[in-house]
Amino acid sequence: MQSQERAQLCAAYALDKKAFNVRLLDVRKISSLTDYLLIVSGRSDRQVQAVADSIHLGLKNDHTTMPLAIEGLKEGRWVLLDYGDVMVHVFQEAVREYYDLDGLWSEAAELTVTEGTPPERPAGPA
Repeated sequence: MQSQERAQLCAAYALDKKAFNVRLLDVRKISSLTDYLLIVSGRSDRQVQAVADSIHLGLKNDHTTMPLAIEGLKEGRWVLLDYGDVMVHVFQEAVREYYDLDGLWSEAAELTVTEGTPPERPAGPA
């Protein structure tokens, strides 16, 4: 799977859990750390956790892709999912404003997030 495709899938899984203020940044020209940053917000610790879980489980179950690291899931204020070529930041809005990653990466090109739902997941046991 290509980096941009993984980033778009992460965005789709986030939107599936009603994440808002979704920004996908192409940082390949300004960072050697990663190719894409996905920055999204949730309204509460539970929603932040749900968004992060949706991304993690969606990539794991549907695409056999595991993150290199996950930080902050227990607290639910700022969760980082590191896929190497894609880094996902899921914030509560006040925490996002405080750390201002949007401003820090303001030179990055912003990509249009593909609207829609992630690929269908197989139905689990009833």
